[in-house]
Amino acid sequence: MSDDFELNDNNSADFQPRRRRYFGLEQAVFILLVILSLLGIAITDFNPHDGYGYWLFMVVVFGMLSIFVSWLQTKTSENDFGEIVKAQGLHWFHTLIIVIAASLLNKSEHLSEMSATLVILLILALATMLDGVRIGWQFSLLGFFLATCSLIVAYFEKFMSVCITLGVLVIASTFLWEYWRRKYTTDDEN
Repeated sequence: MSDDFELNDNNSADFQPRRRRYFGLEQAVFILLVILSLLGIAITDFNPHDGYGYWLFMVVVFGMLSIFVSWLQTKTSENDFGEIVKAQGLHWFHTLIIVIAASLLNKSEHLSEMSATLVILLILALATMLDGVRIGWQFSLLGFFLATCSLIVAYFEKFMSVCITLGVLVIASTFLWEYWRRKYTTDDEN
């Protein structure tokens, strides 16, 4: 998800196929997270109580998948995977603590179930955006998608179709960006 790969003349032929393979895995993770997010929004629509439990679980899923993407990226860079796991583990652990706190506010009846769900979704959106600074723009885009969906849920009665449409546009934009980036990179090399 990061485009911060250095090419040198010694291994550029070996690098390109591996980069494409990793882009495919990273893109699959991105699409999976968008689909899981849309599923969470549907669950929230059906039952807000189950919604905030789902989003609590999704913090763990997002954290694990972001560490997986970071691991893929360490294969094509000189970054220390141990340091990345430590940083991301702390990032997602702290996120989980704040999400649990929001859930406890719901239990104490300071937040309604729908409010708690939207707060948790916003916390996950922020954590994902900030993680995108480390591992790539697609995670930042995913965070913006989650934040936008939380606003759509709050302001639209029939929000599911709007969120699905937005999800499709977000996924399509990542494919178009990668196509444009490859074409631009290829044109510069010629």
